[in-house]
Amino acid sequence: MSLVQAPTTPRPRWGERIMAVVNRDPRTAPHGTRNDALTAVALALLATALGLTGKDGPRPDALGWTLLLVAHVPLVWRRARPLTVLVAVVACVAPYHMLDNNHAAPIPVTLLVLYTVAVTGTGPRTLVTAVFVLGPTLVVNAFTNPDGALEFLRISGWIIATLLFGTAVRFHRLYIAAALERAERAERTREEEARRRVAEERLRIARDLHDLLAHSITLIGVQTSVAAHVLAADPERLDRQTVGKALDDIAETCRTARGELRTTLEVLREHGPVDIRGPLPGLDGLPDLVETARLAGARVEQDVRVAEAPPAVGAAAYRIVQEALTNAVRHAGPEPAVRVELYEERGGLRVSVTDDGTGPVNGGATAGFGLVGMRERARSVGGTLDAGPRDGGGFAVTAVLPLTAAAALGEGTG
Repeated sequence: MSLVQAPTTPRPRWGERIMAVVNRDPRTAPHGTRNDALTAVALALLATALGLTGKDGPRPDALGWTLLLVAHVPLVWRRARPLTVLVAVVACVAPYHMLDNNHAAPIPVTLLVLYTVAVTGTGPRTLVTAVFVLGPTLVVNAFTNPDGALEFLRISGWIIATLLFGTAVRFHRLYIAAALERAERAERTREEEARRRVAEERLRIARDLHDLLAHSITLIGVQTSVAAHVLAADPERLDRQTVGKALDDIAETCRTARGELRTTLEVLREHGPVDIRGPLPGLDGLPDLVETARLAGARVEQDVRVAEAPPAVGAAAYRIVQEALTNAVRHAGPEPAVRVELYEERGGLRVSVTDDGTGPVNGGATAGFGLVGMRERARSVGGTLDAGPRDGGGFAVTAVLPLTAAAALGEGTG
């Protein structure tokens, strides 16, 4: 029996941990209060060591030790209330220095509080903090060391350097946060774009399947009716040639439909990055549509005065003519006269399919998606479509599809 060990995530290196701490807003860090309490204890021990061993002034007396240790207590809340903690620390440190205790001991806690104010605040607040801290420092230094101008400059330099360092870290964190937000927004945009493309492809497949199945099934129904009529009209004098031709037409329609159906559904089987559109039908396929409609009994006249069109526009025109011929064969009555016209007009491809039949009659039946699909085909390339009964009888489908740069928007829709 073998045990499969689950893969373990490698622990981040020390450099990565340090950068993670630097890049993270201290107010959102986990266990902030606990860490600040431990930091306060550590700095209190360091201040005690500096007070005992430092040479920058005498050792603190009892009051000095009290002020020094109490100054570390507010550090526990430095992340939540940095300004309040700064005021509390200054209130303890200022009299500590005025009593001329060891001046090196409170430096770590003072610098940490200044850094916290700068890294969590704004530019104006940091400037006000510098003035607030340097003012009392000047006063204390004037009382304890009137001739120590150089010492004041040294102290001021540490204060300003700490505030500038905290400001730099704050700007760095803002930059990292903005970069992460842009990356997340770009990721969301990519996901939304992928979902949009999936929805568009599903709609395209649905339209193709509707056009293909409606057209093929209608033709098969008409051809089957022809064969049934021949068989029922005069069984004793069977016209084998007519029946055979009708059955051959049915078989050819089935083969064509099966091929187009396979091409359409192959998209759903692909797992890699493939051209999901596949070969698009175009204007060169219109003669086959006209011939198929003629075999179904329609008297079709065609007038195609356009040599070529963008692939998406040609595919839209093909599907519109296919659906219009299917509706004419289905709804226009026996042997309808149908006219198909395609010509260029004002930078657009004008598609017109008219018949002299009765037109589609709902009669209370459920409306189909033929007209909706044709309008969606036209809109997919930036065109328009009108469909409805003609004044003199029959039905008309008219579409205007752009052939200019606007058509390029529909290249990816099929």
